[in-house]
Amino acid sequence: MRLWLKPTALKRMFFFLSVDTLLSFVTLKLSYLLRFNFDVPPSFSLVFWHVFGSILLFKLLALYALHSYQVVWRFFGLSDAKAILKAHLIAYTLFGVLYWLYPEPFSPFARSVILIDFTLSLLLIGAMRLAKRLWQEGQLQQEAKPTLIIGVNSKTTTIIHSALKGEIPYYPMAILALDDLSRHQDSYIGSVPIYPEEVLEEIVRRLEIEAVIFTKPLTQVVLKALVERLNQLGIDEMKQVKLLGAKDEKLEDLSIEDLLARRPQDLDTKAIAEVISGKSVLITGAGGSIGSEIARQCDAFGASRLILVDHSEFNLYQIGEQLPHAVLKLQSITNKALFEHLFEEEKPDIVIHAAAYKHVPVCEENQESAVWNNVWGSKVVIDVSIAYGVDKVVIISTDKAVRPTNVMGATKRVVELYANNVQREKTEIVAVRFGNVLGSSGSVIPKFKQQIERGGPVTVTHPEITRYFMLIPEACQLVLQTASIAKGGELFILDMGEPIKIVDLAKQMIRLYGKEDEVEICFTGLRKGEKLYEELLLDESEQKTKYHSIFIARPTFYDITQLTHDIEILLSSQNKVEALQKIVPEFTREEVTPAGKKRT
Repeated sequence: MRLWLKPTALKRMFFFLSVDTLLSFVTLKLSYLLRFNFDVPPSFSLVFWHVFGSILLFKLLALYALHSYQVVWRFFGLSDAKAILKAHLIAYTLFGVLYWLYPEPFSPFARSVILIDFTLSLLLIGAMRLAKRLWQEGQLQQEAKPTLIIGVNSKTTTIIHSALKGEIPYYPMAILALDDLSRHQDSYIGSVPIYPEEVLEEIVRRLEIEAVIFTKPLTQVVLKALVERLNQLGIDEMKQVKLLGAKDEKLEDLSIEDLLARRPQDLDTKAIAEVISGKSVLITGAGGSIGSEIARQCDAFGASRLILVDHSEFNLYQIGEQLPHAVLKLQSITNKALFEHLFEEEKPDIVIHAAAYKHVPVCEENQESAVWNNVWGSKVVIDVSIAYGVDKVVIISTDKAVRPTNVMGATKRVVELYANNVQREKTEIVAVRFGNVLGSSGSVIPKFKQQIERGGPVTVTHPEITRYFMLIPEACQLVLQTASIAKGGELFILDMGEPIKIVDLAKQMIRLYGKEDEVEICFTGLRKGEKLYEELLLDESEQKTKYHSIFIARPTFYDITQLTHDIEILLSSQNKVEALQKIVPEFTREEVTPAGKKRT
């Protein structure tokens, strides 16, 4: 029985043909009655069936030719209504021509019947199709969540149409305009009214809004403020429109990355392309979060050849699947002979060094490996690049290199010093320092997501701990952008905006998941070598560049002969902390907190 009732194209066509036939009979009969004040003379009744048969034939053929019988009922829209109007104009025009050529079969005939029937038929056939659409929209309104759309643009229309077609479980009740409201005053999109931002709270309460869809890209400040207002109103379900999306993939959850992302306004893609296009680029640590994104960016900016180096087979395999034309080299940067052989084979124009052990607690427990990989491995990359005449070398550094309190940060500071002071010959060598990138492997955001999904608790080391954050793609583009202004020996610093309290980050993520009453935050205490807050500058004497998102730190002179000797001592020393402190005197196990107090 269910199978028989299942709609098909043939069943739909048969239904419409039957209903249109019935409605055409009713409208023509009613037209005669109206024309003769419900007392039709017998002579006119005799030719009724001739008139009916002719008009019906023309009408059904015109509707069929204009694909009216192929339209899925619930998708009936303005274009389909136009098709019905066209079909009626064609059908009644053809009947008029037929009557003019062969009047005898239709005589006597009152021509005003045609005008009445045209109007009634158009109204009833159109209303029949529209009725089902309206009924379905009523059902959707009862079943779907009352939704507020924020933003007025073409995507707004798309989302409203998708909602009315039942493609998404949301029913738009209102639209919030964030730009010039005068253009949208007393306006509607698809029967959904547009309101100013000032009445947000009133709309949400009056219409009992349960979900919000953002259709317009917003700045971090504006988006964060709106989300906070919506959270206070009890709305946790927030979606944003995907740039590209299939029928079932039009929306995605508003993420913490969207709220924290600092999107630089001075990305110079032209300058990046001029540096990368047509060049052979070698990337170390190419399977990691930063390295893999830089590899994708270099590919997008037209690198002629990509040589991807990583000691993790799985990570290298993953990025290789995304960039099938890249050369994959499974090796460690600490193997100098193997690295020299690689340069002899590939002769790269640009080297981007992203390989490093980066997790503070792991490096604290494995100081020998951290120093060997981060310091010796980086020295190998730099020395071999110089020896083989590489044009540019970009070293990825970290804010943890500033007044380090842990081994990882201290090793990165040693690399900065070496990159800035080494005899570069013709090779331009620069280091780029920035903070945390959102969503990188092992970072706090993926960790919090897992903890929230498991029901908590979310673990934060300290209530006052802060960090800088930036999106991986934007950070990587700025890294490449530094190469366009590099002259050699600079330490570039990316503007990361204001630092964010990790506990606030945790609270925001819990709110986004709608689990404020379910998930608790637990403070576990700072880990060994971990700072309460990170810095990007050793002092305030940075130099500006033509890009306001990129600064240059004042150079720190270190005689390269002495530095090379001190690095050799570091590599062989049994006490890595003491040897690191000789090179990096600001490396201390005591940390100065924002309040000015020391913590040992």
